[in-house]
Amino acid sequence: MAKTIFITGASRGFGKIWLESFLKRGDRVAATSRNVDGLKYLEDQYPDTFLSLQLDITDRSSVFAALDRANEHFGGLDVVINNAGYGVFGMVEEIDEQAARSLIETNILGTLWVTQACLPIFRKKGGGHIIQLSSVLGLWSLPSLGVYSATKFAVEGLSEALAKEVSAQGISVTLVEPNAYATDFGGTSAVVSQPIAAYDGLRTSLASRGDNKDSYGDPEATVDAIHKLIDSRNPPLRFFLGKIGLLKTKAVYGERIEEWEKWNETAIAAHRK
Repeated sequence: MAKTIFITGASRGFGKIWLESFLKRGDRVAATSRNVDGLKYLEDQYPDTFLSLQLDITDRSSVFAALDRANEHFGGLDVVINNAGYGVFGMVEEIDEQAARSLIETNILGTLWVTQACLPIFRKKGGGHIIQLSSVLGLWSLPSLGVYSATKFAVEGLSEALAKEVSAQGISVTLVEPNAYATDFGGTSAVVSQPIAAYDGLRTSLASRGDNKDSYGDPEATVDAIHKLIDSRNPPLRFFLGKIGLLKTKAVYGERIEEWEKWNETAIAAHRK
């Protein structure tokens, strides 16, 4: 059965690939971007099933207006995909104030505004599915990606609580956690900090490891998985994309549990005198 989908950040990367795939299979899609010029070609191909909306997701009132417009245009929404976001590269100390604030505004608050705007629509309809684009870096972090990772940790916590808050209303929430993919994440959409010399050795060490091409997934290969996710009657709260995520997360959480257990006697002693 065809779905009616609202997706942000649809002009590049996963957003554009998924948007095109939804339209090809017969879904109705409202897609947003800060600049929709690159989506105009789809209006000619899919005049009845495609709506492009220029949107800055950091503008809360504009977000609510865009969701209302899409809902009115199509007579309802089934799925909302919070895909918009970008990366900031640099050691934690190196990230300047404006870069940090802008990233938080987009990756956390933008996601929050879209989520808040779709909830009344879904509640009135009697259900819906919110898909939040997180990352494996919302579960564990890496050097030079700490601030970006912090925004994804925030999306994870927000969405886990949200899922419990809205399940009784028939609304599902899924965190999609991709590993590295060959998208523009590290390209023109990324922000890179000014380096501090104290981290040059670490930077050299990270660079010397090189890129294992097999670690990067093919974005086009995600299409079937996303279709299965939005068609599921019982979607998961968390869903990895790619073959690296679960393997790495098992290892990381194993190390965490081992460390927690070493300190558990001290932790228990701190509970009550």
